[in-house]
Amino acid sequence: MEKTQKRVVTEIEYLGMSGWEKFCHNFVSFFQKLPAVFLRFFTVTIPALALRFWNAFSGIFKKLWIALKNGDWKTRVSFVIMGFGQLARGQIMRGLFYLVFEILFILFMALFGAGQLALFGGPGYTETTAGGWVVGPDGVEHLVPQAVGDNSLLILLYGILTMFFIIAFAYAWYCNIKAAYSAQEMKEAGQALPTAKDDIHSFADGQYHKTLLAIPLLGLVIFTIFPIIFMVFVAFTNYDMEHMPPAHLFQWNGFTNFQAVFGGSLSGGTQFGAVFGSILLWTVIWAFFATFTNYILGMVVAIMINKKGIKLKKLWRTVLIMTVAVPQFVSLLLMSQMLGDYGIINSLLQKWGIISAPIKFLTDGIGAKVTIIVVNIWIGIPYTMLMVSGILMNIPADLYESARIDGAGAFRQYFKITLPYVLHVTTPYLISNFVGNLNNFGVIYLLTGGGPVMTAVGTGGAGETDLLITWLYKLIMDKKTYGVASVISILMFLITAIISLVTYNRSASVKNEEDFM
Repeated sequence: MEKTQKRVVTEIEYLGMSGWEKFCHNFVSFFQKLPAVFLRFFTVTIPALALRFWNAFSGIFKKLWIALKNGDWKTRVSFVIMGFGQLARGQIMRGLFYLVFEILFILFMALFGAGQLALFGGPGYTETTAGGWVVGPDGVEHLVPQAVGDNSLLILLYGILTMFFIIAFAYAWYCNIKAAYSAQEMKEAGQALPTAKDDIHSFADGQYHKTLLAIPLLGLVIFTIFPIIFMVFVAFTNYDMEHMPPAHLFQWNGFTNFQAVFGGSLSGGTQFGAVFGSILLWTVIWAFFATFTNYILGMVVAIMINKKGIKLKKLWRTVLIMTVAVPQFVSLLLMSQMLGDYGIINSLLQKWGIISAPIKFLTDGIGAKVTIIVVNIWIGIPYTMLMVSGILMNIPADLYESARIDGAGAFRQYFKITLPYVLHVTTPYLISNFVGNLNNFGVIYLLTGGGPVMTAVGTGGAGETDLLITWLYKLIMDKKTYGVASVISILMFLITAIISLVTYNRSASVKNEEDFM
């Protein structure tokens, strides 16, 4: 009863709040609820997805058992010889497709795939040994040829490729049995089986969506899924500067890289755990301010420019768009030079006697972070301004007219009409912008290069303004610690994916999609 009464009182208090108080309350409540939302994601959503996958796989095995139990001899032979059930029932094109695929798979595994899987485990392959002139026991120089061993990078690549081929074969094998049993049931029911002409017509008409999606799906597997899987496997190896194929092989090292990122260290004394925590915190802070400062200030600028009575609207838009028209890397490099200790800004301030020593815009940790956020506002506001300007033009003028008749001022109109409308339309953009800022390489790298370098021992060259993405770049390009870099990439993927899914599914754009239709 007390809990119900407290909830009613809270709702009454909320209704009595002003527009600004409601906005602040909702803003704070959103972040207060995030821990519970994330907890629910891990305790409810993930187990539910796992259960769904389990039901899907158990359903597959159930269908296979039914086909084996109730199938005739033609269907049962299809368990061993793919396409036999179709060929025996006159479906020549389907049968040949499955049969040829099985033959190619057997040849691939016999001639290439099985050998790569045997090497995939680690032992059984040799490193490259350098050749040259070597003095023998007899004191005479002998030319020793270079012995080219195996390449562990290619072994890993070919091993994963073989696994993909095995998965594709397993799926084709299941489809073959499913199609054979379906043909058997159609025959027993006295129905005519689809011919090759019917299949071609189906892929050009009824199943045309599958035909169109085949190439994009193949591209997704090759250029997205395959690299992600490859990166995951690299995270479990000691692939670094000391183990660079083909001369030096890298080996599996289990969870060593994960332990290093979460508090341990690798060779060279780099304390990845402390560095990772510090950089992760700054990455989240940067993404928050970079997203919401641009969003709020860009919206304010758009409202000001679109307000009735403002003169020279085209001029103000043109001035702001100039920062978009100039390539961003040029603007950032120029700002980096201007804000340097001996840049034009410090030089002018010293010349005018305003300061006696250079202001460390980019060479002090806190100062550099504030500078980066301010510069990002300068280059980011025009994008939001352009987007919001288009949305403001689509808000019905009758809403504002009705609000003015009811006595609502400009402040109340903003929080009751403008902000809800703009937020509803731009929430997906806001989420994608936040995720994009988590991986915003250009602004950080071009302004500060991630510097200034952390003064603590064992940071591995990490800087105080480094984001996870710029630190990842340094680990790969400078330190060649590919294993640890892969672990950080996996964590970045999980962080961005979870934030995107949780915030988007809880946004009004998804829950109340029809509100502004």
